[in-house]
Amino acid sequence: MNALTRSQFNVLSFLAQATSENTVATVADSVGMPIADTAAQLEELTTLGYITDLFAVTESGIEALEPYRARRVIFLAAGLGSRLRPATLNVPKPLVRVHGKPIICSAIEAALSKGIEEIYIVRGYLGGAFDQLKQMYPQIHLIDNTVYTQTNNVSSAMQVRHLFRHAYVMEADLLINNPDVFRKYNYTSNCVGVPVKKTTDWCVISENGVAKRLVQGGENCHHLYSIYYWNEEDGAKLPADLEDMYSTPEGKQNFWDIAPMNIYNSHYHIEIFEVSFEDITEIDTYHELSLIDPDYAITPQGIVR
Repeated sequence: MNALTRSQFNVLSFLAQATSENTVATVADSVGMPIADTAAQLEELTTLGYITDLFAVTESGIEALEPYRARRVIFLAAGLGSRLRPATLNVPKPLVRVHGKPIICSAIEAALSKGIEEIYIVRGYLGGAFDQLKQMYPQIHLIDNTVYTQTNNVSSAMQVRHLFRHAYVMEADLLINNPDVFRKYNYTSNCVGVPVKKTTDWCVISENGVAKRLVQGGENCHHLYSIYYWNEEDGAKLPADLEDMYSTPEGKQNFWDIAPMNIYNSHYHIEIFEVSFEDITEIDTYHELSLIDPDYAITPQGIVR
């Protein structure tokens, strides 16, 4: 049960992260509410003792937001990255450098900028290479998936299934261009997507902003970026549903998010957090990598530069 209404949450979470003084008008504009409704919410929050007359969030206000705070980010990073060869012959895909920095660092630093301090990486292929990240980010926890070659990425999710409460769970090979892809506070579980009229990629079919199923190819849907946030309630349900799917031979070959998004979708309330294609870059093939970073260009002689 949410202690804050949605409107209260929107206003309070905005004020908790505001970097400058605000008026009723600036708050209304930022949270997308009419001025009259915003004024009413501000009055309620003041009465509750969550903000002061000057719209500063009090200690009680921060405590009210605590149930909605993202605590950790979990990276599923065990895959072979075969479509990115030869770049991944000697290094796992999340550690391939783009403009001089490993891909995964863009997401780690975006999460840290939102105060998300717990970082878990499930590794498999060339797993020892991830040790280098401990020097850059001492708070990282490295977890080994020893069966990554025998299953789909559900086996990586199984390694960390009891950590999903208040957690972002994502693929480790997404280049994050906008740190606002992560949010310090989330009112509900959600998945990240871009609205599209038509796509042949994996996408989310939704009703009134709530995810109903994943499909490969669709119309009037959301292109899926595999970034999910799980709140306390939904994160508590995931271990059992993942275990149930993983217990079958066919389930072991599924993507992990097929469990909450398709098989057991009725167990969850997953909203769509809309972003743009400019916010995140997916690098699926070596050709795409070479277009983003000229250091990977191939010469006419077929030699990687």
